[in-house]
Amino acid sequence: MRNKIYGLLLMLPALLLSASIFAQVNEPSETFMRSNGKIYVVVAICITILTGLFLYVASIDRKIGRIEKENL
Repeated sequence: MRNKIYGLLLMLPALLLSASIFAQVNEPSETFMRSNGKIYVVVAICITILTGLFLYVASIDRKIGRIEKENL
C-alpha cells in the first residue's frame, strides 16, 4: 500500500510537467512555413525529385524491354 502511494506521488509531478509542456505551443509549423513562402520551395523540390525518379524508372524499363526482345 505504501509503495502505491509513493508511486502515485512520483507520477503526479510528471503529469503536471507534461501538461505544461503541451501548453507552450506558440505557433504551428505549417503557418510558419507558409508565411515565409518556404513551403513552396519544399513542394517544388519534392516534385522535382519524384519526377526525376519516375523518368529514371521509365528509362530503365525501356532499356530492360529492349534487352528482353534481343534475347528472345
